[in-house]
Amino acid sequence: MRNSYNGHVEKATVSKLKDNLSAYLRKVRAGHTVVIYDRDVPIACIERIESSERGGDRLALLHAQGLTRPPTRSLSVKRLRALLPKGLPRSARLGQALREERNAGR
Repeated sequence: MRNSYNGHVEKATVSKLKDNLSAYLRKVRAGHTVVIYDRDVPIACIERIESSERGGDRLALLHAQGLTRPPTRSLSVKRLRALLPKGLPRSARLGQALREERNAGR
């Protein structure tokens, strides 16, 4: 059995799995592995089926893991530009901006 994406392996008994199947499936979707035990003997493993790494799939995975959250309201381009750090040249590329921010220790 390989480790899950985030290294967490959940354990469940057969009866606990039956009673909380939806909750365990949410954990599997989030990248957790669930090992099923019957009388303290591991009998099965439930793992997420890896899908293509398209942006929507990746975003759904990050959301399921609790690392992102959906927006509460839409954000206009004008408002987004107002939120950008001051002094950043318009021509700056995203990668360059990220490197500068990391180097500044933020």
